[in-house]
Amino acid sequence: MPQTIIIGGGAAGFFSAIQLAANHPKEDITILERGKSVLEKVRISGGGRCNVTHGCWDPRELSKFYPRGEKELLGPFNQFACGDTMGWFGDRGVELKIEDDGRVFPVSDSSQSIIDCLWNTAKAQGVKVLTKTRVSEIIAPSTSSTAPASAPEKWTVKAGDQTFTADRLVVTSGSNPAVWKLLESLGHTLVPPVPSLFAFDTKDTRLRDLSGISMPWAQLNIAGEKLKAEGPLLITHRGLSGPAILRLSAWGARRLEPRKYNFELVVNWLAMRPVDVEEQLEDLKQTEAIRQIAARAYLDLPIRLWKSLVQAAGIPGDQQWSQLSKRQRAALVEQLTNARFHITGKSTNKDEFTTAGGVDLREIDFKSFRSKLYPSLFLAGEVLDIDAITGGFNFQAAWTGGWLIGNAEG
Repeated sequence: MPQTIIIGGGAAGFFSAIQLAANHPKEDITILERGKSVLEKVRISGGGRCNVTHGCWDPRELSKFYPRGEKELLGPFNQFACGDTMGWFGDRGVELKIEDDGRVFPVSDSSQSIIDCLWNTAKAQGVKVLTKTRVSEIIAPSTSSTAPASAPEKWTVKAGDQTFTADRLVVTSGSNPAVWKLLESLGHTLVPPVPSLFAFDTKDTRLRDLSGISMPWAQLNIAGEKLKAEGPLLITHRGLSGPAILRLSAWGARRLEPRKYNFELVVNWLAMRPVDVEEQLEDLKQTEAIRQIAARAYLDLPIRLWKSLVQAAGIPGDQQWSQLSKRQRAALVEQLTNARFHITGKSTNKDEFTTAGGVDLREIDFKSFRSKLYPSLFLAGEVLDIDAITGGFNFQAAWTGGWLIGNAEG
């Protein structure tokens, strides 16, 4: 009986196993998971609700959410993408919903719905799952062109005192350093991991006591870099976070790590041109002449943030609009549209712990997620140098990779 070993019991591993079992019902398929339980990232994703995928239907648009993997994933997304994922779970009784921001969750708002679906489907197809099974050695078969004459005909996988053999090996172990070293020993190139999806720390006094305040749309850029992002922005007790920051951190992952996360962040709180903001301030000087500038919020800013930026512009809290000088107006425009914050570090986003890094994408055939070094080795998920911004995109890459592996010939 043909045998397949899958290293890693996460989303990509289970989806690979299920699809392989569907196409090869007589094949013996075993998932090896080093932890005590499987699908742990699925369990905690989205605060325990599981952000399954994203409501994005165009493969080209979808691929643009991946700082690393955009070009490589375009073809695979034309085979299996977000709508296919929703249909797959829907066909198996898991009703999904698309929220206003495009994220897709089970209607139950519980990741257990996704876990139960994957687990029950895999078990019904005869997939074996072994937990607490930490792989310590992988020996390649003689089918490799670089294998020595003494190499075995099948893959040999050792875990503790257990030895497994397989005709096909699937690696979906995520950012597991031990497995990365084993893949390196097989000849694969590993791109060193660096954090992605993180918040920015700053001690800037302008943000003191403003934790919890958010802006629906802001524009960001990093001084001296061609790194820009826009979207919702959140002030935290340590600095700045929210979708715009996470997007910037993802695209800047490899640029910011050598700088030890020390850089200047430029924030346009209003996502408006300075000249337009200047005109609005001049209008307020006329219409609000006798009012105190800091007495109430303007330009749709939260009152606490408005007061902080007015103070940072050097404008007394009790000054009236009619007294606003050109110099003060220019200083306030600067604070509103070109505020610079010295970033001193990063904070991990508690719901996302994605890293950039993994097997070099040039060594993978993305028609099947097959290794170019070994015809019977397949890799998917975060073991590859693929990562995305928050919103269900990392899971989608896992579902797509697993589906293509399960449909690959040989």
